[in-house]
Amino acid sequence: MKRFLPDSFTLMLVATVALASVLPVSGVMAGYFGTATNLAIALLFFLHGARLSRDVVVAGLLHWRLHLTIVLTTFAIFPLLGLAIGFVPASILPPELYMGILFLTVLPSTVQSSIAFTSMAGGNVPAAICAASGSNLFGMFLTPLLASLLLTTTGEAGFSADALEKIALQLLLPFVAGQVLEPWIGRWVRSHKKILTPVDRGSILMVVYAAFSEAVIEGLWHTYSIADLGVVLLINLALLAVVLCLTMFGSRLLGFSKADEIAITFCGSKKSLASGVPMASAIFAGQNIGAIVLPLMLFHQVQLMACAVIAARYARAAAAKDSAKAPGGAEAAA
Repeated sequence: MKRFLPDSFTLMLVATVALASVLPVSGVMAGYFGTATNLAIALLFFLHGARLSRDVVVAGLLHWRLHLTIVLTTFAIFPLLGLAIGFVPASILPPELYMGILFLTVLPSTVQSSIAFTSMAGGNVPAAICAASGSNLFGMFLTPLLASLLLTTTGEAGFSADALEKIALQLLLPFVAGQVLEPWIGRWVRSHKKILTPVDRGSILMVVYAAFSEAVIEGLWHTYSIADLGVVLLINLALLAVVLCLTMFGSRLLGFSKADEIAITFCGSKKSLASGVPMASAIFAGQNIGAIVLPLMLFHQVQLMACAVIAARYARAAAAKDSAKAPGGAEAAA
């Protein structure tokens, strides 16, 4: 039953939203808090850059078919499915929540959980490391461009050049700085993951608190009902199910090995909350960010629960196969 329960970070997200609902930050304090949040986000992406080993990138690029499959799934198939969701009537799916779903579909893959699930399932871990990291690197450029294109296509207001500049200064520049310093600090950063975890989670919680504080002041919970959240949850479930089927069975049709299939399934089907929340604050500055990141927060928990079950099934299947091949196993008995 534990795999169906929310993880500790999800509980912290829920607590943060609850806090923002009853005690939103506003006025002068909101300005100070926003500055602190921007600094925390810059530190987060600096650490992401420092963590990414260049040796891993070079080695992973050799498996170009796998990485191309994941990139196309993340930045082509997902957005196309997002556009298809646009046919749901506005009376069922409110426009701002649909914007959040559409934004979700153009985000890069997760890093830590994609690698963890690939490892748990017995997949190609080195390829997963490179694919997930590369997805986030490409996302620096592709996510804002795709968001601008899709939101314009659907009739919503896109974002200005100021948003691109903010992403470059707040996200890309710290990331590049981390990569430049990686030869000197990369090993230390990778060996102190537990110490640096609060930076990852803390910066996300700060953005969520600021976003929902502003949204609550603007009447978020008076605008959307429990039924609206239920619709978003059902759409997230359907979206994830379709992509999981496409990545799992599509990789088999393309002739990938079982280890590569596992990496494609987990890296291609996941969306990054860690990258998505800071990007939303830059891309949708001045808009109702709380409503936009809400679908992503729900998708975060859905993908963790679903992938935990799938990873366990892969692991059991591999264990059963190894047991059958072992002396005294089913093959020996036959």
